[in-house]
Amino acid sequence: MAIKLVVVDDQASVREALAVMLGLAEDVDVVGTATNGEEAVAVVGEQRPDVVLMDLHMPKMGGVAATAKIHELAPDVHVVVLTTFEDDESILAALKAGAAGYLTKEADRATLLQAVRSASHGQSVLDPRVQRRLLALATARPTPSETPFGLTARELEILGLIGEGLRNPEIAKRLVISEATVKTHINNLFAKAGFHSRTDAVRYVLGNRVETGLHPGP
Repeated sequence: MAIKLVVVDDQASVREALAVMLGLAEDVDVVGTATNGEEAVAVVGEQRPDVVLMDLHMPKMGGVAATAKIHELAPDVHVVVLTTFEDDESILAALKAGAAGYLTKEADRATLLQAVRSASHGQSVLDPRVQRRLLALATARPTPSETPFGLTARELEILGLIGEGLRNPEIAKRLVISEATVKTHINNLFAKAGFHSRTDAVRYVLGNRVETGLHPGP
């Protein structure tokens, strides 16, 4: 089945161009567009899309507030932010609101399509520059008393690598351990932290400054 997509942007030219460009893909069906956050929430309620491509700064209701509302009302809908802003405050606010990804408007069609497809499967999508900015925030190594969820040092290390976007084979290679061992550690840390998916883990890492780095937030 085609991925149902809603495009949200207050600039008509951008919104229409994205809708046409992405709608040309055989596996993407643009089921609606919106000019601001309020409209986005309403369209999501009507169409129940798989993915929302969300601008950040818009009148009436911005992208962060709209993302939080959508995440609350329709947690199965995955929001990918697409914006010109890549400052730390905007990035963290969007991810904490529940965004599954964050891209800049310099992304080409192939990148946008891959982001939509990945988000539809619950995978996190981050622009490489955004990812580097977030990882740069993770500078303070936690003391044992600060270790979140009672994770071991190895589990915390793997959590950080998941936050970098590494998959199991890449983590195994980085740490020089087997994929089976990586999977065991991930199962353990997910159980301790109450994570249900890698998206949950990535969102926690990027939103709380855990090391590879972070110390937990409130």
